[in-house]
Amino acid sequence: MNKKICMLNFNRLFFLSIIASSVILGCAEKGEQSTANPWQQAEQIKAAITVPEFPDTTFNIADYGAVEGGETKNTEAFRKAIAAAHEAGGGKVLVPEGTFLTGAIHLQSNVNLHLAEGATILFSRDPADYLPVVFTRWEGMELMNYSPFIYANGEENIAITGNGTLDGNATLEHWWPWKGDKEDGWEEGMPNQDADRDSLHQMNADQVPPEERIFGEGHYLRPNFVQFYNSKNILVSGVTLVRSPMWNIHPVLSENITIDGIRIETLGPNNDGIDPESSKNVLITNTYFDTGDDCIAIKSGRNQDGRRIGVPSENIVIENSVMKDGHGGIVMGSEISGGVRNVFARNLQMDSPNLDRVLRIKTSSRRGGTTENIYLKDIEVGQYKEAAIRANMFYEPPGDFMPTIRNIVVENLQVEDGGEYGILIEAYEESPVANLKVINSSINGVETPTKINHAIGLHFENFQINGTAVTP
Repeated sequence: MNKKICMLNFNRLFFLSIIASSVILGCAEKGEQSTANPWQQAEQIKAAITVPEFPDTTFNIADYGAVEGGETKNTEAFRKAIAAAHEAGGGKVLVPEGTFLTGAIHLQSNVNLHLAEGATILFSRDPADYLPVVFTRWEGMELMNYSPFIYANGEENIAITGNGTLDGNATLEHWWPWKGDKEDGWEEGMPNQDADRDSLHQMNADQVPPEERIFGEGHYLRPNFVQFYNSKNILVSGVTLVRSPMWNIHPVLSENITIDGIRIETLGPNNDGIDPESSKNVLITNTYFDTGDDCIAIKSGRNQDGRRIGVPSENIVIENSVMKDGHGGIVMGSEISGGVRNVFARNLQMDSPNLDRVLRIKTSSRRGGTTENIYLKDIEVGQYKEAAIRANMFYEPPGDFMPTIRNIVVENLQVEDGGEYGILIEAYEESPVANLKVINSSINGVETPTKINHAIGLHFENFQINGTAVTP
């Protein structure tokens, strides 16, 4: 395509995204909902998200010394192939059929890590293979820690594609016991994350420079599986993720992200599926979640770090996906001090006795931050455990930063067999949940239809719980 035409198209899409954000944010500043069609705004956001393209050049890791079979570490072969592709101006780093053991993989700009059918990247269980430490985030706090298994920092035009498998190799004997819970394999006398987690919290509270918050060797904060830090133009497509050490896909301070047609099947501790954090213009589509924690958890930093950096997660479209086990289907928080806004989720199927909630917002006055403009539509739920819609401002002990939750619209939510609550709201009297609308929806099989503490602007239209119309 003519370069000038491409630039004109890019400018037009960027202009549309600015219009969409301006309409929403102008209302958000006043604490009001936009009168524009939110789903038109979702389409404008989708149109502004472009999928990266790569030169048609292939760099097979086997040509750089990789040996399949799952016994030989191929970290250097991955490094060489990625460097060669990057230095050549970009291309596909091919993982052929077979199982390839490796330590950390660091992506570089213009590189597509492509897994062929039948290919598995098996990650080492040796923590030393994720050193030296890198600049990262752990539960919303900046630090120097073990490298995520696949990591990029300050890169653009990067991808992980193909029909192969990313195997984090975590089990009840490896990585998961660091959580410190007996159900995850920990036993008395074994090391765990508790002291390190407390130390990092204190460093965050004291605002120790992140470069001086050094963990890694001798410490027990599990690395994330895939993390894109301060990067843009990102694609993850087709792959399956299993046995993650902690969070699965974690974009931080990143933008223009497409996650399409992947499967996340990992039930370990804190095995969130996808956690966009302080990131914008994100599309998650055609994805299957069966996770040991939240399926999708949208975040923006914890406490002092979240407020210092002050970057919200925004303009996130989630669609055409299936969610099974998990603490929540669509979740905001709890690391949410920078705020979350403009989230659109539609055409989702959820069903599991181990799925706790459909929509969950978890925050506290220790977090602060504003969560606003959240839209759900066409959600089919077979079974859930606790609440279809839950907003909780008391997720952690109180502090001095009052959170705000406002402007939530749920349309055509259909639940066959609900759990303990239909709607559960726990908010401060001085900061009630504002402008929750539930329209054309039905929840059946619920023990307690609603438990609402401190909410204003409730609007229920053609909404039934257990066959009875719900009124504010």
